[in-house]
Amino acid sequence: MAKFGFRSTAEQVTEGVDASGLTAIVTGGTSGIGAETVRVLALRGAHVFLLGRNLKAASQVQEDIVKSIPHAKVKVLEGDLSSLASVRKCASEFLALNLPLNILVNNAGVMACPFTPSKDGIELQFATNHVGHFLLTNLLLDKLKRTAQKSGIEGRIVNVSSKGHNFFAPKKGIGFESMNSEADYSRWKAYGKSKLANILHANELSRRLQFQEEGANVTANSLHPGVINTNLLRHYPQYVPILALASYVGNFIGLKTVPQGAATQCYLALNPHLKGVSGKYFSDCNESKPSKYATDPDLGKSLWDLSIRLTSTSDESHRG
Repeated sequence: MAKFGFRSTAEQVTEGVDASGLTAIVTGGTSGIGAETVRVLALRGAHVFLLGRNLKAASQVQEDIVKSIPHAKVKVLEGDLSSLASVRKCASEFLALNLPLNILVNNAGVMACPFTPSKDGIELQFATNHVGHFLLTNLLLDKLKRTAQKSGIEGRIVNVSSKGHNFFAPKKGIGFESMNSEADYSRWKAYGKSKLANILHANELSRRLQFQEEGANVTANSLHPGVINTNLLRHYPQYVPILALASYVGNFIGLKTVPQGAATQCYLALNPHLKGVSGKYFSDCNESKPSKYATDPDLGKSLWDLSIRLTSTSDESHRG
């Protein structure tokens, strides 16, 4: 088995993998590491659905990929992760296609934005980074399980988190009591708790798949992609020249290129050596240790219960 690390690219960690016959959904695939993940999964033969809220940008990515990879099978799904209605519509449209689903990469996200309530009244970072992905995953979970059962091929759910969960999440881990309080809002703490939620979600989902639904051949893992100069920095344009300079003079602050930043999620989505690995957190394509809160099962269960309530408990959203 090849050893991968900080400098590995998404193409390198999936080299030799034949993903033909697999179907994947990648959220936030209109730019940055999301677009690179769509490209590399398509390069390896997967039928990839690019989920994005900007149809024009999504269509442009689709066009660019097909132009450079003639055999690529890329389709666009319109969906806004910050809107529960949009997530439900998007999931319904995909399920109506009656296609298999092998891989779900929950990649979309916003970072350190000013306090903004979503259409559902949930703080925007928590809504987009966690709640929307929680609902999408639950709505597609039966499809992932059925596909794995029929095909005999392991289904994979990949949550893109961040080491920011270590530095920015509040001392209580999530801070449920001040979830939507503008008075207590800190853009970086809100980002940290949403990224902590990504890990807790993957861990709790993995536990449920393993112990409550014996035989469900689906794994769930989370990851830190690295520090990358992408659209996530749109609220901090002043940092872009600094990061660009850092990249030019030798990457002294650990800045990754986009192909390097997409490596770990592509590794988790496709690499055969990870068969059966679930409920783990990765960085630089290697298992890593998250914060103590990220491995707290009680916090994970509390977050799950809150997420069910926030997504308006229904038969389809409670199947996880």
